[in-house]
Formats: sequence, C-alpha cells, structure tokens
Amino acid sequence: MDAEIWDARYQEKERIFSGNANGVLVDEAAGIEPGQALDLGCGEGADAIWLAGRGWRVTALDISRVAVERAREVVAEEAPELAGRIAWVRADLAESSPPEDSFDLVSAQYLPLERAHGEAQVRGVLASVAVGGVLLFVGHDPRDVPADHGFDPADYFLAGDVKRFLGEDWRIEADELRERADPGPPGAHHVHDVVLRARRLR
Repeated sequence: MDAEIWDARYQEKERIFSGNANGVLVDEAAGIEPGQALDLGCGEGADAIWLAGRGWRVTALDISRVAVERAREVVAEEAPELAGRIAWVRADLAESSPPEDSFDLVSAQYLPLERAHGEAQVRGVLASVAVGGVLLFVGHDPRDVPADHGFDPADYFLAGDVKRFLGEDWRIEADELRERADPGPPGAHHVHDVVLRARRLR
C-alpha cells in the first residue's frame, strides 16, 4: 500500500471514484461549525471540495502524487472559487504526522493505516485534532470482505483499534455499524460502514 501502488491504481483510470462526497462525512459534518479541516486520504478530492463549499478551510492529504494532482485539477475545473480554501498535500502518514492541535475536524474515510508501520501514525492523527475538535474515522466492516479477496483486515488499524487509543481526553459521540448509503467504486464488496466519531475534550 505504498505510494507507487496507489499512483499505479490512480493511473489505471481517468477517475476512480464517483466525485461525490462520502455519505457519512456529509451526515456527520453537516452540523459542525466550519473551521479548519484535515481530509486524510483525500483521493480525487470530493470530500475536500464538499467541505470547502460549506465554509471549511481544508488541508487535503494523500499518499499518492497522482491523486493529489488530479484533485487539484478537478477543483480548478469544477469549482475554481474554492481552490483558495484547499491546500493539497502529498504525504505518507507512516513517515510524517500532521501538525498537532490544528484541526477542528479530522476526517479519515476508509484510510488504510497498516499495522506494519506502527502506532505512531494513529497517534499522530489523534494529536492533530484541536481541543474541541472532532475525529471522524470511517472504515469498512471487515465481515464484508470475501475470504478470497486478498485483503486481510488484521493487517490494518480499524475503527475499533483507533477507539482503544482514545483516553479520558476524548468523548465518543458515535461508535456504530451502519448500512452504507452510497455505493463504493466498481468491484467493491462493502455494504456496511464502521463509524467512529469522537470529540477531543482537552
């Protein structure tokens, strides 16, 4: 799941995803006062563009250079008035962490955090949430993954694992399994989302 693999995946097609913001993000962020947002694993930019259109200033980060360049092109072509509200960043969370105490919303939608890279990447994500800010961590239900899919959920930090990193400085506002409202990309088998929403108290 390194940068080369993701670059190759994005280069296979002109566009991989639908261009629509993830449904859980839309539902959960709609009631949050806009501020500074961090979109982790931004892909082709749909979530970042949606947030910017609702008044957020967004740092949109992805491991893939191809994805970041494509997202920048998409906003320039489809929503140029929002370009100044989004900072596109190519970065690998296994190598560097986002700035601490900086974001009112940190959104991680289906973000693959490999256990092989250690706990520092998870701790870095949590540390980037400002006091009073919200972490929204959404993943696939591992039970939806076919046994012969070649993907082992045990290799990744899932929402339940991230929950265990939260201490008394956090309040969990949602921890649930939901039926997925919007379809995944072609070939996806996921029909449920595991949703973790937590607010940093101090």
